[in-house]
Amino acid sequence: MPYWYRRVFLLALPLILSNLTQPLLSTVDTILSGHLPGPAALGGVAMGGIFFNSIYWTFGFLRMATSGLVAQSHGAEDEDQLMHHFGRAFLTAMLIGAAILLLQSPLISIALNLLGASPDARANAQIYCGIRIWSAPASLANYAILGYLLGRQRARAALLLQAAINVVNVLVALVLVLHLHWGVAGIATATLAAEWSGCLLGLAIMLAAGVHPSRLRWSELLHAPRLRHLFALNRDILLRTLSLVAAYAWFTRSGAKMGDAILAANAVLLNFHMIASYGLDGFANATEALVGEAIGAGRRFDFRSILKASFAAAVAVSAIISLIYWVFGTRIIAVFTNQEPIRQLAARFLPWIVAMPVVSVWNFQLDGIFIGATRAAELRDSMILSFLGFLGLAVVLQAHFGDNGLWCAMLAFMALRAITLGLRLPSLERRSFPIQNVETVTPVF
Repeated sequence: MPYWYRRVFLLALPLILSNLTQPLLSTVDTILSGHLPGPAALGGVAMGGIFFNSIYWTFGFLRMATSGLVAQSHGAEDEDQLMHHFGRAFLTAMLIGAAILLLQSPLISIALNLLGASPDARANAQIYCGIRIWSAPASLANYAILGYLLGRQRARAALLLQAAINVVNVLVALVLVLHLHWGVAGIATATLAAEWSGCLLGLAIMLAAGVHPSRLRWSELLHAPRLRHLFALNRDILLRTLSLVAAYAWFTRSGAKMGDAILAANAVLLNFHMIASYGLDGFANATEALVGEAIGAGRRFDFRSILKASFAAAVAVSAIISLIYWVFGTRIIAVFTNQEPIRQLAARFLPWIVAMPVVSVWNFQLDGIFIGATRAAELRDSMILSFLGFLGLAVVLQAHFGDNGLWCAMLAFMALRAITLGLRLPSLERRSFPIQNVETVTPVF
């Protein structure tokens, strides 16, 4: 067992650092807009961030499906399929990105109407979305690249890619917002530049890893049975992600109805949640890569050892995060905004964020297991059931307890995701290892 603790930590630590850089795009945007005059700028950027998170989460199958398929091919030592899994994901990303650009006007209009907010916040959101939308192909391509790197357990390369994106974002944003005073437009332009820079760097990393277009065969990329399997996998992950996106969109819209100050305070606290989520996802990403490898190689004993080690490590880290939020939460809120009414509101609802990591860590880990096993139908059903539970709780609790009720429903949403997946875990193991094979002896350090 110590061997698997070591493998989990060696793979998870760079992935944690890599994942923590991902919410920095929205975090930097939130901090900069939180120091612009009035709450409308922060509210508008928050709405824009929800819009893009919704789009990119919707197509999160480009990373998740790629990671699971690549991990299993890596375990089976099938180098040819490793490249073609990436090739299919990259082509899909380009096609979806082009469609988003063609449909950008109705997409932005519909999204902002659904989210609701004051006219001032909406105007800022329109500016932000109209600029950042042009990075859609790059952002989706980065999902495919990250999926390949995670599936191959190349955590350091993933860290390099994500760090580069955020360095560009911070540097460009500081110049455009603080020195040139572009305001919300400068925030969006910085994110646009960062995502395209990351895409170009990611493609360079792929070429250095030996994934070259000349080695891809169209006959294999368009192989009908593999495309049908990929379509079914992507469809189920898409439905799963749409339910997740709908939960966050409902949460944002419900907060917006209570005014710009509540919208802004919730946006600040959601950044706490996203930072914790991306950090804990480092363990989930390590789990999906190692689980996929174990399933591809047919090693049941290793599968069980991976689960024990990864759960123990992730739960311990989640407790540390909750402790940090409890002790330093109000100080962190002050970093996000200098507007005292928003600070006070965020501090009032901070206890929900303190509890969130130790509750949500279970569903993150289970997501990683099911993604590594490419069991997307179970992920889909779990998320749909959890969303319906969240929706019912949100309507009832917000009516009686306001924003506290809304945060309570979000916490219950995380718990429901863990429960519905945890009940299916024994079935996943039976289907992944239908034949009791001879296990290899794992070295113990």
